[in-house]
Amino acid sequence: MTKKVAVVLDNLFEDVEYTSPVEAIKNEGHEVTVIGKEAGSSVKGKKENTEVKIDKAIGEANAADYDALLIPGGFSPDQLRGDEEGRFGKFAKEFMTADKPVFAICHGPQVLIDTDELKGRKLTSFLSVRKDLENAGATVVDESVVVDNNLVTSRTPDDLPDFNKEIVNALK
Repeated sequence: MTKKVAVVLDNLFEDVEYTSPVEAIKNEGHEVTVIGKEAGSSVKGKKENTEVKIDKAIGEANAADYDALLIPGGFSPDQLRGDEEGRFGKFAKEFMTADKPVFAICHGPQVLIDTDELKGRKLTSFLSVRKDLENAGATVVDESVVVDNNLVTSRTPDDLPDFNKEIVNALK
């Protein structure tokens, strides 16, 4: 069964943390919709200048229309959190509370801090984000991939093979 996966993205995302999971998702026959601040605009990755078109603005996106959420790392998550209305955190919260799969790598879990849904959850992330996640109530471990019910997290691009494997498993 084809699943619909929302990806929240802004400029300076970690290129491979977008391209690799999206390729794994699409290779399994699932659909990807990129959600950002402005539909039709483009965002660029921080290392390879990968250009990605925003399919839908966050103001038009409804979490109920999607089966899962992907949050790539880089500087994108921090910029998404800078949305004055907190729309990206609210969007992610809907996935967390509905127990839909949420995939976050590197700095991606920063967006999840704004969901207030991390208390008692086990996850991993890039080193510089771990204290913030602990302060949000999460138990943070240093592992390539952590699966805690609907939440799948990884640390860095080096973990992409494990991360992608768990994404594919969660979408089955």
